[in-house]
Amino acid sequence: MKAVTYNSFGSPLSVLTYSDIEKPEPKANEVLVKLHFSGVNPSDAKARSGGRPGVSSPPYDTIIPHSDGSGIIVGIGKNISSERRNERVWIWNGGWNRAFGTAAEYICLPAEQAVKMPPCMSFEHGACLGIPGLTAAQLICTQSKIEGKAIFISGGNGAVGHLAIQLAKYRGAKVITTARPGRNNRLKDLGADFVFDYNDDKLDQKVLECAPRGVDLAVEVEFGKNIGMIPKIMRPMGTVFIYGSGKNMTPQFPFGEYLFKSLKLNLVLVYLMPMRLRKKLVNVLHDAYVNNALVPSIDIIYDFSECAKAHERVMKPGRNGAVLLKID
Repeated sequence: MKAVTYNSFGSPLSVLTYSDIEKPEPKANEVLVKLHFSGVNPSDAKARSGGRPGVSSPPYDTIIPHSDGSGIIVGIGKNISSERRNERVWIWNGGWNRAFGTAAEYICLPAEQAVKMPPCMSFEHGACLGIPGLTAAQLICTQSKIEGKAIFISGGNGAVGHLAIQLAKYRGAKVITTARPGRNNRLKDLGADFVFDYNDDKLDQKVLECAPRGVDLAVEVEFGKNIGMIPKIMRPMGTVFIYGSGKNMTPQFPFGEYLFKSLKLNLVLVYLMPMRLRKKLVNVLHDAYVNNALVPSIDIIYDFSECAKAHERVMKPGRNGAVLLKID
């Protein structure tokens, strides 16, 4: 089968190879999926470059990148019902703690990691739900009730951010978000009530004009960059969900400002999501999707052989949604 592989860390053009490798066969409790799309995320690019903390060399001799994808089950292993053949599915954690991810024509993986898609869901949208979709759902939908509450979502145009906006609006929240100048109308169409320039030096004041008592929940993609602003916009005993800090991974923490508002910090890493919660959030995503309340945005779709370009694109600021590879 065709696959994109690497066996050393480096730039995408220097280490990613378009290769022929042996097609996998499903083991017990596994399914074989013929992939239509592979989702490319910043975490995939960071893993390929050697950017994961504490990882000094590739953990496997040959690696196929990417954790997200979509396709059709074409083979089943022992203990898997024959009814799963020909299911349209989306993939989660395809490349997490495994050598072979979704940048290939086929993938074998545990059956529970291939989620049956609603009939109305496209393969393109299904490939956006692994990391971005489940992260957005965990950020927004693990609170018992957010109807009528004010939520601040940093980076509303991102692959996670634009989904979080839609889920928050679907649940009745007041949504305040940030973006580059000129992106206001798009995010308001998705459900944002207020959109501000994320580089505005008066951002905290503008947020508080919209939520005078402070926001109940903040969703932060650049915690290190915004660490000083966050407590200024929060109500006392509010919650801050943190899922990224790429621009500053070792921020200096203003402890007192967080302490005297008794803020709760919740770090989210989708790869480690407990199965019980994951199943619940899969249902949340499907419910929103079939009710036209959740539509993943796709920035660009590259041909399979252009994986290096996809890795470069996913690390550039200013994207409007997900980056995908078309496998077939």
